[in-house]
Amino acid sequence: MKKIIAILSISVVFLTSCGENKKEQIIKEPAIAVKVSGVSENNNSPFVTASGKIEAENSANLSTRMMGYVTKIHVKVGQKVGAGQLLVSINNSDLLAKKAQVDASILQATAGYNNAKKDYDRFVNLFKQQSASQKELDDMTARYEMAKAGLEGAKQMRNEVLAQFSYSNITAPFSGTVTNTFVKEGDMANPGMPLVSVEGASRLQVTAMVSENDIASIKKGMTVKVLVKSSNVTLNGKVSEVSLSATNTGGQYLVKVNLDKTDNSILSGMFVNVQFPVENKTQTVQTDKVLVPENALVKQGQLTGIYTIGTGNVAILRWLRIGKIFGNQVEVLSGLSANEQYIVSADGKLYNGVKVSIN
Repeated sequence: MKKIIAILSISVVFLTSCGENKKEQIIKEPAIAVKVSGVSENNNSPFVTASGKIEAENSANLSTRMMGYVTKIHVKVGQKVGAGQLLVSINNSDLLAKKAQVDASILQATAGYNNAKKDYDRFVNLFKQQSASQKELDDMTARYEMAKAGLEGAKQMRNEVLAQFSYSNITAPFSGTVTNTFVKEGDMANPGMPLVSVEGASRLQVTAMVSENDIASIKKGMTVKVLVKSSNVTLNGKVSEVSLSATNTGGQYLVKVNLDKTDNSILSGMFVNVQFPVENKTQTVQTDKVLVPENALVKQGQLTGIYTIGTGNVAILRWLRIGKIFGNQVEVLSGLSANEQYIVSADGKLYNGVKVSIN
């Protein structure tokens, strides 16, 4: 019995010493060195920033006015095409049959017209010789005019059929790149249904949505900076169009920017930030803005936060609701008060409750 008690005593002492060692290790864990900053207040940026997307100046979704099966797709997505190049062929056997009927009608109308013209010319001469009455000449004139009109109508029907053939062979309206094909061989093409889309490769532009507070500061012809988010490339552009109505755009105003010369890495569909310089922004009514550097933000899925300094110099993750972007700064709408310190950078990995030392 004494031996068992001795063993238990030794075990308690061992566990106690292990717990003390672990506590000493936690206490002795070095704090992470961080740099903090206060929130900028009443910051008037020299430009207005809006989000947008790059698109081609020339773009078209091509469709047909006739119904028929798609017999051949001559291009693939990403292929460069020239103006007038054949893109899609649609079955036109019904048009061929209709054209044959119209050609037959033209032959019939031509024969009738030639016969009526000969009779008309004969009766004109007979009338001059007073060998035909005025009524006979009038009747022959009417017959001749009807035959002439019938021939002209048959020819116009032939022009209509020939015009329909252009809708069975879809061609590129301009030089560019095929961006999408909406049908496959064997599908039924219906009038108005898009078959293939083409974008012009010559020039690119940006469409951006600007809020009602900033639209008055944006003028046509002003030079802007365009930051491509995916590649962090900055481009030069010029405002080409400014919409004066937000009826159909949910309170946002549409602004188009023509881009200067771009390289092959800039593609249609890329998202950008457009910086509109506003020289008279300091003269407007000042509003309190809470701005933080974009690189200080922490993003987890759809959430955006920032690390602040809690009691005892520990890092506390605070979730934010952010607003507009001003260059490399982001407006904080809620979650961070004015003049509250936050962590700008750290020498180690931050997490909730970790000890930090402010440099």
